[in-house]
Amino acid sequence: MQAAGVHKMLHKTRQFSELVMFSHTLFSLPFAMISMIWAAGGWPSAHVMLWGLIALIGARNGANAFNRLADRRFDAANPRTADRHLPRHLLGTREVAVFVAVNYLIFIVAASMLNPLCMALSPVAIVLITTYSYTKRFTWLSHLYLGFVIASAPIGAWFAVTGSFAFTPFVLGTVVMLWIAGFDIIYGTQDIEFDRSNGLWSIPSFFGLKNALLMSKGMHLVMLLLLILLYFTQQLGWLYLTGLFIAIVLLMTEHGIIRPGNTRMMKIASYHLNQIISMVILFFTLMDFFLIK
Repeated sequence: MQAAGVHKMLHKTRQFSELVMFSHTLFSLPFAMISMIWAAGGWPSAHVMLWGLIALIGARNGANAFNRLADRRFDAANPRTADRHLPRHLLGTREVAVFVAVNYLIFIVAASMLNPLCMALSPVAIVLITTYSYTKRFTWLSHLYLGFVIASAPIGAWFAVTGSFAFTPFVLGTVVMLWIAGFDIIYGTQDIEFDRSNGLWSIPSFFGLKNALLMSKGMHLVMLLLLILLYFTQQLGWLYLTGLFIAIVLLMTEHGIIRPGNTRMMKIASYHLNQIISMVILFFTLMDFFLIK
């Protein structure tokens, strides 16, 4: 009986992990780590690392689960997303709503354990990460808003360490915003006709496939220019540049393999390659910081 209960709990945990796409933490966590280390001038305290990580996980899990709640009607109507957990009734709306509330509470508690600035900004952060789900109802800027929301990870990480504002985290946040928006546009090219017929706004459905891909490339180009700017402002070395070169090659590969009609290739272009890019930037930035400095 006890074994059956444990199995059921593990199964439910796996379902929630799939619901919020927990592996996608690799989009925000590496940049949050970089921000923390730059802010601290080395490894931050265990206290900051622990509560900062808890805050990050609580915020992103709550936001992703809320997005699934808000979009469940569209997900059910879209053949590409109809197999998600809520359309298939693998999870109920009530239990997902409780999951959202618990994770937001975890985020607020974790933020309050860091410093007064993080505690004061935590309700603002919840409003931002929650309202993203509705931007696609009225503006094609939804991709940039998503990037802006995820950019709060490196900005918040800096605040967690220093408790104050600075120039560097906002540059790093802009890098994340443009990077996320760029590959979210790529992902959105799969749903051009569905978005148009269901009143949803996106850059691909509003501007068309060709223009959307050009805008995605432009965002990624500016992202790379900002990473070069950070090379100078942070006085980084050749290892950082090596990581940046690898990231450029991966981004070029990403844009080269885009096939809107091929779901597998689109997942590689939109998600898999970008998870590698974030880890490459993290690895070489940390190597540069600790070995050269």
